[in-house]
Amino acid sequence: MKKLILCGFAVLLLNYSKAQQTFPVNGVQDIRPGLYAFTNATIVVNSQQTIQNGTLLIKDRVIESVGAGTAIPKGYVVVDLKGKYIYPSLIDAYTTYGLPDAPRQAFTGRTITPLSTKPGAYGWNEAIRPEMNVKSIFHSDGSKAEAFKKNGFGAVQSLIHDGIARGTSVVATLGDERDNLVVLKDEAAANYSFSKGTAATNYPSSLMGSIALIRQTYLDAQWYNSQKEEYNISLAEFNRQQNLPQIFEAGDQLMVLRADKIAKEFGKKYVYKTDGDEYRRMDAMKATGSSFIIPLTFPDAFDVEDPLQARKISYEQLKDWELAPNNPALMEKAGIRFAITSFGLNNPRDFWTNLRTAIEHGLTEAQALRSLTEIPAEMLGVSDKVGTLAKGKMANFLITSDDLFKKENVIYENWVEGRQYIVSRVSAINLAGNYKLSGDGLAGIELKVTGNPGSYDLSAQRTGADSVRARGTFIRNGDMVTLYFDLKNKPSGTIRLNGYISNTSPLTLTGGATLPDGSSTNWSAVYSGPVPAAEHREQPKPDLSYGPVVYPFAAFGNAEIPKAETVLFKNATVWTNEKEGIIKNADVLIENGKIKAVGKNLSAGNAKVIDATGKHITAGIVDEHSHIAATGGINEGTQSVTSEVRIGDVLDSEDINLYRQLAGGVTTSHILHGSANPVGGQTMLIKHRWGVLPEQLKLDGAAGFIKFALGENVKQSNFNIPGGPNTRFPQSRMGVEQVYVDAFTRAKEYKAALAVKGNHVRRDLELDALVEILEDKRHITCHSYVQSEINMLIHVADSMGFKVNTFTHILEGYKVADKMKTHGIAGSTFSDWWAYKNEVSEAIPYNGKIMHDMGVVTAFNSDDEEMARRLNQEAGKAVTYGHMSEEEALKLVTLNPAKMLHVDDKIGSLKAGKDADLVVWSTDPLSIYAVAEKTYVDGVPYWDYDKDAAKQKELQADEARIIQKMLAAKNKGATTQPAGVGGRKRPVYDCDTIEDGAYVVADDYNGMLKSK
Repeated sequence: MKKLILCGFAVLLLNYSKAQQTFPVNGVQDIRPGLYAFTNATIVVNSQQTIQNGTLLIKDRVIESVGAGTAIPKGYVVVDLKGKYIYPSLIDAYTTYGLPDAPRQAFTGRTITPLSTKPGAYGWNEAIRPEMNVKSIFHSDGSKAEAFKKNGFGAVQSLIHDGIARGTSVVATLGDERDNLVVLKDEAAANYSFSKGTAATNYPSSLMGSIALIRQTYLDAQWYNSQKEEYNISLAEFNRQQNLPQIFEAGDQLMVLRADKIAKEFGKKYVYKTDGDEYRRMDAMKATGSSFIIPLTFPDAFDVEDPLQARKISYEQLKDWELAPNNPALMEKAGIRFAITSFGLNNPRDFWTNLRTAIEHGLTEAQALRSLTEIPAEMLGVSDKVGTLAKGKMANFLITSDDLFKKENVIYENWVEGRQYIVSRVSAINLAGNYKLSGDGLAGIELKVTGNPGSYDLSAQRTGADSVRARGTFIRNGDMVTLYFDLKNKPSGTIRLNGYISNTSPLTLTGGATLPDGSSTNWSAVYSGPVPAAEHREQPKPDLSYGPVVYPFAAFGNAEIPKAETVLFKNATVWTNEKEGIIKNADVLIENGKIKAVGKNLSAGNAKVIDATGKHITAGIVDEHSHIAATGGINEGTQSVTSEVRIGDVLDSEDINLYRQLAGGVTTSHILHGSANPVGGQTMLIKHRWGVLPEQLKLDGAAGFIKFALGENVKQSNFNIPGGPNTRFPQSRMGVEQVYVDAFTRAKEYKAALAVKGNHVRRDLELDALVEILEDKRHITCHSYVQSEINMLIHVADSMGFKVNTFTHILEGYKVADKMKTHGIAGSTFSDWWAYKNEVSEAIPYNGKIMHDMGVVTAFNSDDEEMARRLNQEAGKAVTYGHMSEEEALKLVTLNPAKMLHVDDKIGSLKAGKDADLVVWSTDPLSIYAVAEKTYVDGVPYWDYDKDAAKQKELQADEARIIQKMLAAKNKGATTQPAGVGGRKRPVYDCDTIEDGAYVVADDYNGMLKSK
């Protein structure tokens, strides 16, 4: 023990004596090296090698040797660690250590800031800030290093946690020396995210805008490398950093897939920092071929004792609580390379608790050590300095009482750069035992402390006639202690004690207490004897059983994604939407995702036969105008022209509306950008394949579309937006026209420049999309209401040489149907919506019928997640109002939208060779009593009325099972959180939903109806 004390004294001297070569000496210089020999220890060199009775030699900041039977040179301080362990200090690959907190920018309304306010030759958008580098602002912080070092960390990566392109990070040790000596690598990685952070530029305001900006930045950087026209610090730095490791803070598993799509487009390999829910799509995560940095932010159990409160907890939250602790083990099993970070934990003390929980759930100790040492060192390019114990490496190591991952283990010392940091004294007194507590309001309370210096458990009991016992928390930090417990009504509330070891004979704890009523008093707890041996019971083992992952990870997800079936439907009334019309007592055969045959008396072969007598079969419903299944904002309304953004980049395959609309017979939806600007984003046609990945929702081979818009939503001059008026151009209908003229003028010039051989033209994603329109490769669907504006856009299209494919909404279509027919423009409208804003004051319920009779391809759309479930009834209204035939009315929501979307060769009717998208209805599909009993997409039964009833029972049973586990966890002392906290809340998007980060502006027009 004397040698240990001498060791600590010598380190103290060296902390002051170590000098930097380039700094002047102020006083007498002491350049004696620190020479230490740690002997007789179990030395864990790395995850694969352990030395018994080994010796570790340290010379100054560096490991001189590690091995067994090592001769100890003269002059070394010898520390006998018999029975102790030595491990490499841990590395946290994702922190903001040593950096000032990023400023929070208050939302002040949609003030337009189109260009960067940052002075200097930087890029136009402040969210792209690769010129930022941690090395210029890093400053070691001894107080913040404490928590890291107590948990065993000796080095960290520190990065700027703000912006989309965030610049370079550093790897530094947690030493107490000057910054010049703790930095191991001054440029460890280039860092990215989808969040623009505190950037003043208002673009982007949506996830799809962030993705477009990243893509455009890569293209701009490529162009910049081969031009001499401008100097741009941001692009120069962006290019220079491409040879560094690339770390992308993605978030959830779907965000990883979005980032990986960018990576593959530009030939990059990202390391993904995630939220730790890879388990939801483990196969897809492995398919990226990337490495990951994962947190240990496992959710607390919910307090579910009150059944009404428990109803606030989503199925997703219940499943996440149960499955999240399995994530590290499942990643190991999948063979995915990953590092573990403490980032995101609310309390540093949770790190070891959660890591051991992950080990209980199957993570091997070897993998845990690799993920905290070797892998982060390799990721960050510092494996030659830290991560393992080897000659020449930095003297970063831990001295522990036992196996590092055992609950009973105590980290005694954390040596950083050859300097000792004491976490717990080797001679620490074991505080286990019984105590009598005294103090005002505390008389009659006895404390029972069990465990060891690495982990203590506490129970408190009030003695006497009204005896009551409760579990509590006991935290020890050196000689300091913190205790808290709640004896319920004796008195009501939590009693909090802070103090220290004031005496060792008898063992006494003393300090100050805060009682439940807020009053303060002094307290003392005197040791009264050991805990009886019989009471040293084994802790109850956690319930490690868990239910399956479901796809998607939401209510009504499936443990296995359903597959296409070969089915013969017999004796149904079949609405073919073809020349055969409506056939009674007919059969439909589907096979390999296609319609094989439609007719009478078809042979079943090996097909499953479904008796559809009395049923009606139609093609699946096609919704031309929808905003479901998208995330991160439906409008990029910050600029007048945002043709570069793509709905296809932000599809949300876990939106419950996909499933709900399958229950209404919808098999295909056209997901549109909103109507906040004249030229919005590119749209995406999807099929309702419930449970697949976002990219797999897309209808292969579908034509490209883009959203245009007219009217009040575009000019926004009357928007009542908190924080001030919107000042984005245009502010009038005249301005809207000019935006179109200007945009296509620029597009024509861009196209001409591209055609000139040898021209070095900067690739512009915004203009690329407009050129596709000019070349008739991308089609326009335009949000429209008023006759005058419809005429305006037709005129602009004629004059600029492009076509309008569809006017959507178009409640004044009956006024311009002749012009639409002449120009071959389709009309997608509402059946009978009106009176929800001034622009629709002249809407009539005969609009669809009049356009149809004029020869315009006409459809009814929803633009509403609820109405989409009843589009069959919307079609029926055309029979009521316009006396349209039932067969033609059904085409308004099946074949006609398929035609206007240029996919009628694939969907919209029941014809051999087309996709097997069909619905089995209980009765006439236009009836308000019709129920979609079965819905097939590509021959896959994604909806079944009877199976849904069984699924609801299964869902209820699974929720009840997890709730019982939560109740059991709480009874065993687990921390709980109130119901209704957290969880991902998916916004319901409308055409005019404007989202800026977490801020959403949506005018409900006094609650009359959702604005469109």
